[in-house]
Parts: sequence; C-alpha cells; structure tokens
Amino acid sequence: MFRSTVNVLARSNLQTLAKHNLFIKNAHVARLSSLKQPLNDMDQQKQQQRVTKYKMIESPKLSKLPLLYKELIKAKLAGLVALTAMAGYAIAPGESSVVTLIATTVGTGLCIGSANSINQWIETPYDAQMLRTRNRVLGRRALSQTHAFGFGTLTGIAGVSLLAACVNPITAALGAANIALYTCIYTPMKRTSIANTWAGAVVGAIPPMMGYTAVTGTLADPGAWVLGGLLYAWQFPHFNALAWNLRADYSKAGYRMMAVTDPKLNARVSLRYSLAMFPLCAAVPYLGLTSWWFAADSTVINGVMAYGAYRFWRNSNEKTGKQLFFGSVIHLPILLALLMIHKKWNLPGYSHHAKTEEEEEMDELIEWVIEES
Repeated sequence: MFRSTVNVLARSNLQTLAKHNLFIKNAHVARLSSLKQPLNDMDQQKQQQRVTKYKMIESPKLSKLPLLYKELIKAKLAGLVALTAMAGYAIAPGESSVVTLIATTVGTGLCIGSANSINQWIETPYDAQMLRTRNRVLGRRALSQTHAFGFGTLTGIAGVSLLAACVNPITAALGAANIALYTCIYTPMKRTSIANTWAGAVVGAIPPMMGYTAVTGTLADPGAWVLGGLLYAWQFPHFNALAWNLRADYSKAGYRMMAVTDPKLNARVSLRYSLAMFPLCAAVPYLGLTSWWFAADSTVINGVMAYGAYRFWRNSNEKTGKQLFFGSVIHLPILLALLMIHKKWNLPGYSHHAKTEEEEEMDELIEWVIEES
C-alpha cells in the first residue's frame, strides 16, 4: 500500500515536471519567433533611440554660420585681445599708418580666433563635463569636429599670412607662435600641471608685443617687453579669481588649476602679480613712452585692483573672487586708455616726429574703439 502510493506520487511529479519543461520550451520558441519578425516603424524608431547615444550632426544653414563662428572664436575675448594689440601699435614710436593698424588688428584677431577654435576642438569632451562650458557650440553639436578644426586652421593661416604680407615677418612669427603656444602647450598642460597658468599668461602677453613690433619691426626695444609684462601680470588676478568660482567644474573635468590643487597659492599669486603692476607701469614713462602722469594715474587703478587681490588673499570666497574678477575686467580698458592719453607725442611741444594725416586718422580710430569698448 505504501509503495503504490509512492509510485503514484512520483508518476504525478514527473508529469508536472514534463508539463513545466514543455511550457518553458514553447515560451522560448515563441520569443525566438517574435524576434525574427520584422519590426514595425514605431518599434524601429524606439530601438534606434535606445541605441543612438548622440544626435546626428546636421550641416548648419549658411545664415547661422556667422553666429556659430562667433561662438567658436570666443568673439568677446578675441576683441579684447585685438584691443591690446591696437594699444601696443599706438604706443610704439615710429612710422605708422591706418592700413598697417587695420592689418595688425585683423591679423591678430584671426590668430586668436584660430587658437580659440582649435582649443575648443581639443577640449570638447572635457567641456561637456563642466556646467559653464557644456553648451558651447561643439558641446551641443551645432558644428562637427572636422568643421571646427578646419575653420581654426584656415583662420590661423589667414591671420599669419596677412601679418606677413601687410605688416612684417616678426609680427607674423609672433602670431604663429601664439597659436602654437595656446593649442600645443597651454591647452594640454591644463590637465597635467598648475604651470599652465603661467603658460597662458604668456599667450596674453604676446598680442600687445605684436602691435608694438608692427611699428618698430624688432623685439630689441624694451618697450615691447614692458607692454608684454603688463598684460602678463594682469592675467593672474584676472584668471585666478575666475578659477576660484569655477574650481568645482575644473575639478570635475580633471583640470589642474591652482584654485583646485592649492587655493592658498592661487590667492597669493593673484596678490603678487597685482603688486607687480606698479613697477611695470612706472617703467613705461621711464622708457619715454608716456609722461610721468601715466605712472601717477595708473597707481590709482592699480591700487584698486591690488586692494581687491588683498581681500581675496585674506579671505578667498565667492564674493571676493567675483569682485576681483570684475574689477580686473574694468581695470584693463582703463589702463589702455591711460596709455593713449599720456603717450609722449600727445604732449604739447613734443616733436618725436611730425604727424601725418594718416596718423591723425589712426589716433581717432583708436580713441573710437576705446570708447566703444
């Protein structure tokens, strides 16, 4: 009796297991057959959306290209750099003309536009990780990588060629060197060493020297180096204050900035170079480029920026960082304007050389640009 009961239960379990295996097999076959069936349009679209990670890059309309190129070259920054080149041209002693001034300004602008374009081309993956830069023209895929690199290359060639043909070889060489320094040294160094800030400051120092050499045709004149020194020193309070408020973004993208790796050094360097502006401004009238009134007037605005750098050094926070950054933005155009106002051959009785009609037009053009900026 017990044995027959066990046999019945065993037979029942075997039947249940067989039915279960048959059910699994049928479900598996049904699934395979469904996969073999062609997808309808809706299913294909959903599957493509799951597979495709980025949207397709469409060729931009011709009407939109000017605005996209304006973003790519960072037009405001390029305009400020071109203004420093104009200041260097205007302060340099020697024969000058409006045609050469325009060629110098446009050529410098093309060089910096090229450097900015290639910089964005290189940093696209890292810009996408930063809140401030993720919506740039390449980050949002408004232009292709090939398009951006080609545009940067063409503008660089055009800028250097224009400077070589219409200005002089030394100015063209400085323009080419600045593109190489910005794209091949400064940009990759940002991810390896805090020394990138010093390399970037050299990039900012070269344009006023280009303006100066456009007139003199030589780098042997100490005036060119003093002007470059002014822009070199100005970079540190300007950029370090900006980097402080962006340090979280820089850290996320893997950039090695002083504000990230050593905040105290970041503030200390800002103060140090703010103080360096005083002797550099005193050297300008010492070399005979301006009257000594420039040293007096520049002391006032340098003092304001140095005070902001001092507050930033004593207590680095979002407020003192923003105040120093925006103070430096206002400081530079005023400093360039003072150079124009106090340049030596503006003074009564100074006969460096007789002004021609073209030179008077050049002065008017520079004054107009300064007023507009």
